[in-house]
Amino acid sequence: MDPKIDRNAPELSGEGLWRPLGSDGRQLGGPLGYPAPMRVAALVLGAGRGERLGESVPKAFVPLCGKPLLLHALAAMAATPEIDVAIPVIGASELSRMQALEPELASIRGLQAPAIGGAERQDSMTAGLAALPADVEFVAVHDAARPLVAAAAISRVVGAARESGAAILAVPVRDTIKRVRAGVIVETPLRTECYAAQTPQVFRVDILREALEKAAAEGFVGTDDAEIVERIGVPVAVVTGDPSNIKITDRADLVAAERWLRDRRGAGQGGAG
Repeated sequence: MDPKIDRNAPELSGEGLWRPLGSDGRQLGGPLGYPAPMRVAALVLGAGRGERLGESVPKAFVPLCGKPLLLHALAAMAATPEIDVAIPVIGASELSRMQALEPELASIRGLQAPAIGGAERQDSMTAGLAALPADVEFVAVHDAARPLVAAAAISRVVGAARESGAAILAVPVRDTIKRVRAGVIVETPLRTECYAAQTPQVFRVDILREALEKAAAEGFVGTDDAEIVERIGVPVAVVTGDPSNIKITDRADLVAAERWLRDRRGAGQGGAG
């Protein structure tokens, strides 16, 4: 059945077309009445303190090649076409640091005001979800401490989440993994089945919200976002990540990230920020 036509709707800019309605009577936002793409927001989590890094500022504001990690991560996410909105999630005490970055933040597409994170990662995700525009259908949760994420990897994982509802970036482990309890090996899982999780991790908003509510009700604290989604029975797809998408945890990681970033720029690939 052809879509209905809303004769009272404004014309589409530059096309002279009336915006059609779907079978439910709502306007369809895409060209010629096709459904509009599902909007995706990036939550860039930067509320952690990062004591292991040994810096005088919170980890998200530690400089990498002259710019804070948070700025690199925000720029990388916002520069990816699939991301429509970018929201930093920071500690309440860091608002003045964000304000100091306003000249550099001005060029980040889709940037919104920061949300205030909490003591746990899940608290920060909950705060970030509360700050989402109402029309956002998917959320890409990313660590500010992963400043080198590549646009191609972001595109891959967003595409997978749009198909499945939940997807993460991960890389196969190179070493043999041992599960250890009380200093004794209890299991050696198949290396071919072991992956190291990365971010962004992308979920339908309603799925992540349900997972967070269940975790809060049960007092469960996960080590990553996918873990809490797994607990509500939602399969999470795995998309191949990149070795350069490292998480900055200590000084050695920061040195490695500087090397990766300089190599990228030297190869003419640009870089986040």
